[in-house]
Amino acid sequence: METSFFEKLNSAIARNQSLLVVGLDPNPEMMPGGDESGERLDYRMSDLCDWLTAIVETTRDRVCAYKPTLGFYQALGIPGLELLATVLQDIPEDIPVILDAKHSDLNTATAFARTVFETWNADAVTLNPYAGQDEAAPFLVYPDKAVFVLCRTSNPTASPLQDFPSLQTPFYLQVVKEARLWGPLEQLGFEVGTSQPEVFRNVRAIAPERLLLARSIWSEPQQLEALLRVGFDRNGAGLLLPVPQDWLKRDDLPEQLEELNGEIDRIRQDIVQDASACELWTPADGQLEAVREFPHRDLVLQLYDLECILFGEYVQASGATFPYYIDLRKIISNPQLFHQVLHAYAEILQNLRFDRIAGLPYGALPTATGLSLRLHHPMIFPRKEVKAHGTRRAIEGHFHPGETVVVIDDILISGNSAIEGAQKLEAAGLVVNDIVVFIDHEKGVKDRLKAKGYRAHSVLTISEIAETLYRSKRISQRQFEAIAHQDR
Repeated sequence: METSFFEKLNSAIARNQSLLVVGLDPNPEMMPGGDESGERLDYRMSDLCDWLTAIVETTRDRVCAYKPTLGFYQALGIPGLELLATVLQDIPEDIPVILDAKHSDLNTATAFARTVFETWNADAVTLNPYAGQDEAAPFLVYPDKAVFVLCRTSNPTASPLQDFPSLQTPFYLQVVKEARLWGPLEQLGFEVGTSQPEVFRNVRAIAPERLLLARSIWSEPQQLEALLRVGFDRNGAGLLLPVPQDWLKRDDLPEQLEELNGEIDRIRQDIVQDASACELWTPADGQLEAVREFPHRDLVLQLYDLECILFGEYVQASGATFPYYIDLRKIISNPQLFHQVLHAYAEILQNLRFDRIAGLPYGALPTATGLSLRLHHPMIFPRKEVKAHGTRRAIEGHFHPGETVVVIDDILISGNSAIEGAQKLEAAGLVVNDIVVFIDHEKGVKDRLKAKGYRAHSVLTISEIAETLYRSKRISQRQFEAIAHQDR
């Protein structure tokens, strides 16, 4: 299996102790030997090639990624594209390549994705988000590759668009809110071009787990620490930093990179230590003894942002009234999120033994269908009501008595629907050992199912959802307590 972008990136970060990205751009003005204005007009294509390959050789053990800008190569015509192919071949295979393309054309997206990822073998690409998810989809079908969606640039004339309609609700943050639903964490990050720490703070607040690719941060170098403090994720990671372009023609480039890596690491260590020294928040009643890490944190945030988690007075199917409601039916209209949900279910199912998958109508039928296709196991389902005409079957689909089925449901509240469905399957001669749900409300239902002879498994619990949303500042303490007290 091909090494994924994130695996290659994390290995390079650990090996070279660096978060730096080098732009490999054939810009004659940046070459050594220019005049005071930085211009270099008496160059040959071989000069550019020698300079770029020398940069790779000098920096290969001091950076974590390379980022050639496609526009510079295109500007040189066919020789420029030939130069790009040569430069890409000179980059070590264990260091990822992010092709800075800012691609935005729907008509060529599929063909361009094939060229970038199959012909040039780049590991990631930058995209312009204006065409929406349709633009990103052809690139995201490559599971081992990644995309960085441009959300902010630093040029002043972009502000009327990117900060519209107000600084409180700017368009660039709407881009982040929307695009984070396009792809999973391991495939989609954001490119943020600014030297303003407040912009990184705003983006990080909305996309706390996403990888951010910074650029244009060096207009005020003294702001590096302020930028890092708001740009890093909660683990002191998730941020890639550009090497200043004017450094690439310096004779002391290796020493400069060493010094910069050391400074970034020093600041990062201080940030991590400060975070670990902070007093952990716990509710007044001591319900949470410590802050825990949940494996599906990003999934919870996306569910909330898609309004699958609502607050108010809602009557549940069991007849109980809750101060919140979880509507999972919206998931099927978001393919990227639905893919993540199926993956989370599959992680549980791969450790169970069964012959067929049984989805409970109606909420779990799309999930069971997706799991059947993903895991290559046949699917059946028990009907809610038996038709008075036709075959009058209680169980739809082909099966043999004595086979083992795993029951798929969406939410455990009282457990009545799961038990009823399992008993219908057993009445047809099938064996039910396991029931897998997406959310467990933790009202002792798993113990009730165990007493009936079933093992219950859940992707998420309601307390994990509540704590994740509260810690991510998506909900207030009052809303947190409404959920936390309800699951008792």
